[in-house]
Amino acid sequence: MTDAPTPASPPRATMRLQFHKDFPFADALPLVGYLKRLGISHLYASPILTARAGSMHGYDVVDPTAVNPELGGEDGLRALVAALRAEGLGLIVDIVPNHMAVGADNAWWQDMLAHGRGSRFAHFFDIDWEPADPALKDKILLPTLGETYGEALRRGALQITRDGKRGALTLRYHDNLFPLRPEDRYEIESLGLEAYDPSTDEGRERLHALLERQNWRLAHWMVAGDEINWRRFFDVNELAGLRMADPAVFEATHELLLKLYAEGLIDGFRIDHVDGLMDPGGYCRRLREHLDAAQSERPGALKDQRAYLVVEKILGPGEELSPDWGADGASGYDFMDDVSALLHDPAGEAPLGGFWAELSGRPEDFHAEEEIARREILDRSFSAQLDQAAQALHQVARLDYDTRDTSRAAIRRALVELLAHFPAYRTYASAAEGRGEADTALFGRALAKARESILPADVAVLDLLDGWLGGDADAPESERLLRDKAIRRFQQLSAPVAAKAVEDTAFYRHGKLTSRTDVGFDVATFSMEVATFHARTAARGAAFPAAMLTTSTHDHKRGEDVRARLAVLSEIPEAWRSAVARWRELAAPLRGEAAPSPGDEAILHQTLVGAWPHDLSPDDAAACATYAERLAGWQEKALREAKLATDWSAPNEAYETAARALLDGILTGPDATLRREIAGFAERIGPAGAANGLLQMLLKLTVPGVPDTYQGTEFWDLTLVDPDNRRPVDYPAREAALSRAETVAEAALHWRDGAVKQALAAAALAARAEKPGLFALGAYTPLAVEGPLAGDVIAFAREHDGAAAVVVGLRCVAGRLESAPALTLDRAALAGTIVAVPPHLAGKSWRNRMTGAQTTLAEKTQLADLLELSVALLTAFD
Repeated sequence: MTDAPTPASPPRATMRLQFHKDFPFADALPLVGYLKRLGISHLYASPILTARAGSMHGYDVVDPTAVNPELGGEDGLRALVAALRAEGLGLIVDIVPNHMAVGADNAWWQDMLAHGRGSRFAHFFDIDWEPADPALKDKILLPTLGETYGEALRRGALQITRDGKRGALTLRYHDNLFPLRPEDRYEIESLGLEAYDPSTDEGRERLHALLERQNWRLAHWMVAGDEINWRRFFDVNELAGLRMADPAVFEATHELLLKLYAEGLIDGFRIDHVDGLMDPGGYCRRLREHLDAAQSERPGALKDQRAYLVVEKILGPGEELSPDWGADGASGYDFMDDVSALLHDPAGEAPLGGFWAELSGRPEDFHAEEEIARREILDRSFSAQLDQAAQALHQVARLDYDTRDTSRAAIRRALVELLAHFPAYRTYASAAEGRGEADTALFGRALAKARESILPADVAVLDLLDGWLGGDADAPESERLLRDKAIRRFQQLSAPVAAKAVEDTAFYRHGKLTSRTDVGFDVATFSMEVATFHARTAARGAAFPAAMLTTSTHDHKRGEDVRARLAVLSEIPEAWRSAVARWRELAAPLRGEAAPSPGDEAILHQTLVGAWPHDLSPDDAAACATYAERLAGWQEKALREAKLATDWSAPNEAYETAARALLDGILTGPDATLRREIAGFAERIGPAGAANGLLQMLLKLTVPGVPDTYQGTEFWDLTLVDPDNRRPVDYPAREAALSRAETVAEAALHWRDGAVKQALAAAALAARAEKPGLFALGAYTPLAVEGPLAGDVIAFAREHDGAAAVVVGLRCVAGRLESAPALTLDRAALAGTIVAVPPHLAGKSWRNRMTGAQTTLAEKTQLADLLELSVALLTAFD
């Protein structure tokens, strides 16, 4: 490996691949050459450690000490890295420090269940061994039953069985195995398994008595939100939180990863859900210290390269990643939000918002929708964690005679108001250091809103919480332990509440324009002015020049080109309103008695148009049926996540059947009128949507940061939420398109096949490879624009060490394209708009990366001379 070309550091460009049993490491070997030719410097892999059998994503790790055998194990990983190194490529790996999957395939978890608090792994998991419920003292609640405990016991679903070669005694419930305490083995063996037969009264009582002595208590899965005494990943009962702040837990879970890094197999990491951890900053610093220490052990030139480290962090409005974490930046949701907002016409917000409220009866203001969802989620999914936070704060209150009369119930009510209005995932306070300036501002915003909604009698409690949760930096040392516990409870509650209430609930309820409801988005910001985009881009580049930039992910709600197409509706809100009114009339015969709500139908219309494949004819019955199946998966998830008419815990079959019937009637029914109109509308806005897609792609590839391309999205990404966005990628088609070596202008002539987007990516990535310092280190300078389109032109220069590039793009092009179904701009629409080029750049000779032609720039260059398509990239000749 020491003789192989050294990969770029930091990465020049990454491509995210999703590995699973049907796409193991070996399947990526033939793609390495393609990645190299496209211009990718690093493969960015989904989690590679051993996950649950059959996992399609890898975030449910059960053994962090081994590479997943379903992916090819460590040998398969080494073979993949050898192929990458041979082409000079590196490897970034997604890691999951916040949680593990629980169950019989997790040896650490099973040992903890068998031995309880005495297990050497008990401190690995974030368990409250002394909860408010005395019945759970020294026990862990296992909400895994599909029925009540009594029902499971009476019908014989709980059976003692022997498991494994050593015949360990376990309790079986369907496919679930729960280890029994070793000290019970003698009694069970003496009496025999038949003595615990639940089909007899005596056996059932004996089995119940045995289970009451275990270190765990079985319960119906729906009990979890109210009574669970261990931290989960969000509200997922199968994923248990890890106590990563414990050095022993860190060492055990990171030993293999650090070994692979030291051996030169891995070049960096993306940290999943960093805000779930007790101390995200402390974790990142510890990981950075370990990576820095291992750097000198790396082979050859790799020892001179510092590990690349980014965090999955949802940044709230006005929130910034702390520079003292030791990370190279966030994983890209902030850029994804910015570029999406940039594509939207601000003039469309009011009419689209009014139309949505009129149609759906839901709030036009997203903050109102969010508050409703936060209160619901707190009550139904996180009641137990809310109780734990209230209890911890009540213990703090009891420390001082001035506050001892503050009741636990009042504290709980105040917490609900704070969390209902919290504007970010969390704060990062501690009892010793209090809150930083940024956290103080965030907390202050929540306090101000909470004071407006809380009961007057509880206002004073809010002030106490403000101090206890980090507002008082000079807390007495005797109180710090309990205050830290309370702060930890609050901070590890606010993050999952935000995720479940905002992204997994309110986003599915709000349909003003669904292009603005995706992971990490500030939905209240409908659009962004060009000047604001420049300012945010420059600030990110200054603080984190190697931050990851992305536009599609394995977690997105809608693919980047679905969002880009739907953004066009902000330019033509009245046309959209008229179309939807017409479609609702045509759909009337398709609605049943339990018809989907007007809001759900409106979101369906947006999805049909936004994701309509470029090559789908409304008269192709088989293809329309395939599209219907794809959308049916999205529809079920969207309806259940919204939790209005149906949800995962109690599916409303009649409503879901009616919603599916409407979808099928539109796409596969005998009357094709409605689907033809929908297809026609998608065709109408398709070119402008594609132009938006090219613009966001070029910006991602040229602004400061490390651009990431999610698998397959170098072609048009018209996918929906998982599992739709994790379908197999047609790599042969992409390799064939790249081998044609077309210019962007040439590929634009047949733009529907997606090759134009790939050609743009290849052109920009080639420029990055030729001048890596220019894009990694170069200054970012917005260029002044004058004329009628000045507010819609994004123009900037990148300069470094004599090298230069100029990037120009045009947003809101729905009325500025030629009449033919092409991506070419109407030159007449561009007339009179001028881009000001600095004198020292105007004197250079430039290569137009869209066409390959050589050109020059004047100090005042006409936009029409720069843009044939919605984008242009020019690089200066040396």
